[in-house]
Amino acid sequence: MASKDQRRRQLAREKYQRQQERRAAQRAKARRRNTVIGVVVAVAVAAGAAAWASTGLGGDGHKTDAAAPSGSATTPGADHKGADPCGKPAPGSPGTKQWKSEPAMTIDKGASYTMDLRTTCGDIALKLDAAAAPHTVNSFNFLAAQGFFDHTRCHRLTTSAPLYVLQCGDPKGTGQGGPGYTIPDENLKAPAISKGTYPAGTVAMANTGQPHSGGSQFFLVYKDSRLPASYTPFGTVSPEGMKVLQKIAAAGESTGSGDGAPNATVVVDKATVTRS
Repeated sequence: MASKDQRRRQLAREKYQRQQERRAAQRAKARRRNTVIGVVVAVAVAAGAAAWASTGLGGDGHKTDAAAPSGSATTPGADHKGADPCGKPAPGSPGTKQWKSEPAMTIDKGASYTMDLRTTCGDIALKLDAAAAPHTVNSFNFLAAQGFFDHTRCHRLTTSAPLYVLQCGDPKGTGQGGPGYTIPDENLKAPAISKGTYPAGTVAMANTGQPHSGGSQFFLVYKDSRLPASYTPFGTVSPEGMKVLQKIAAAGESTGSGDGAPNATVVVDKATVTRS
């Protein structure tokens, strides 16, 4: 039979063992809790980083006919300090009228059409290709007759590789305006743009990046530009018009990033489309 001392020592050992087991269980529980906390913190940090990325790097997300082709690379420069080589705009302001649908076809697809842009920087004549882009030419014929382009500002100039264009046709002058309707893409298999280059002198439609989303905004290419064949080419700039574009481009853009508002005050005082 065990003595009282032996019994006391046995009870002490059992108590100590139970304490050790409880402590081990507590440590294991703490490890599990810390693991869960670590995972939650990691998820929260990742979510926060994603939220920062989406707000810090994202745009306003609006999709309008104003979205133009964007260059994949820009090189900051000093051209944002260029002088304004153009005159004062004629009195007047852009119209605000909108239409719910594309105008009915009224042009002769077999005829020749010219669009004359009388701007503060000089006259720019555009030869329009009604046979290859009838919906686009018909829309421009309609809008010009309505005075839609009159007093509108060419709001964007790109001056860095791979994009060299002047963008016009937005009555708001912000890149967010249009006529209220869209027109279908056309002439995207034209040989001139089949290799991913829009040659200098090309007139093409801006769009949102989605198919058939062009409205009234267009761009004039003053130097060969690398672009996918996603923007309806519908005309060419006259040699005299190219000289005006070169003058505008030489004045640079306002941000110094290679993509911004032109330093030149480029306003279309009057736009007319004529059949020849």
